[in-house]
Amino acid sequence: MSDINYPSISILGSTGSVGQQAIEVAMEKGIRVNCISAYRNVDLIERQALSLGVSACAMADRDAAKELKRRLFGTNIEVYAGIHGICEMVTQRYGSSEVVLNAILGASGLRPTLAVLGVGKKLALANKESLVCAGEFVMKLAEGKKAQILPVDSEHCAIFQCLRAGKKEEIKRLLLTASGGPFYGMTREELSTVTPERALAHPTWNMGAKITIDSATLMNKGFEVIEAAHLFGVAPEQIEVLIHRESIMHSAVEYIDNSIIAQMSVPDMRHCVQYALTHPHRAEGVIEPLDFTKLASMTFAKPDTQTFVLLELAKEAMRLGGAYPAILNAANEVAVAAFLDKKLSFTGIFDVVTETFETISDAKRIWSVDDIFAFDGAARSLANEFLEKRTSYC
Repeated sequence: MSDINYPSISILGSTGSVGQQAIEVAMEKGIRVNCISAYRNVDLIERQALSLGVSACAMADRDAAKELKRRLFGTNIEVYAGIHGICEMVTQRYGSSEVVLNAILGASGLRPTLAVLGVGKKLALANKESLVCAGEFVMKLAEGKKAQILPVDSEHCAIFQCLRAGKKEEIKRLLLTASGGPFYGMTREELSTVTPERALAHPTWNMGAKITIDSATLMNKGFEVIEAAHLFGVAPEQIEVLIHRESIMHSAVEYIDNSIIAQMSVPDMRHCVQYALTHPHRAEGVIEPLDFTKLASMTFAKPDTQTFVLLELAKEAMRLGGAYPAILNAANEVAVAAFLDKKLSFTGIFDVVTETFETISDAKRIWSVDDIFAFDGAARSLANEFLEKRTSYC
């Protein structure tokens, strides 16, 4: 147990992969968890709430919130409902120094991100869609409120640490690593027969279903390019993606003197979560140490963007700006959900996302976050139309 008194935290998305690991880290380090939220997993969040002794819970699904409220009747735990309820909970229930970890899945995490930053609090961000969909708005709000964003994604957490070695104007490139997923080296024809079961077998990381599929298509890496550009204030052209199968080097920064500073550790998300929750301090590790003598090799290669087309599409969305990244994300959420439901082939994800992205025009000029949500809704409707056409032809 550390002698440092860490601030209490709230965990949004506590029943997901990152959320559960955050609870593990908090319990290991003696960090108080005040509030938690989930989508609709009532059984798990009820156990979490009672074991952690939280002050409040929230469920994005309103029916689930009613059930949780019934189960927690007689306790002192307050229950909130809906995304707006989550926002209300985290802006009313924490103390002046608390960290809010946003590990909500998908574009639904954007409003809580804005709510936390809007009251000037520290945000540990695992919801990459907040920056993908509305990076300019999010970063401008954080700057205006002097609110710190601590990246939880392993790659961005690594870059955040590496940037302590130099000044922003000394950055030459950000080297963003990717495992390549379970289908590295396969052709599009070979990918056409991939099943959800095979796609969910990630070679190195233990993640939720959605992000595991995104890793397999390299869409996740495309999103991370957009995220890194916003977080660290660099041009997309300064970000290079490297396939690194061993997932030991989590990313690196190359400076103008051609020196490269890399962050390395065993592939375990608990390190990234811990660094965000204990920052600016480093705490004793909850992960095992890295033993270089046991590594057979460390390899690096360029990604195959001819086969895995979504990585380049993400770069194009970043170049176009406006609502195009949000359109890309919305179409991808629809396509991945259909693939997991076995209503779409693996390569069909590429096609539905590309068709949706290329069909919507005039999305460069946006004036508010509401405009982004409007394009998000339009993209989902269009993606579903493309999906239905594909299904009807089968």
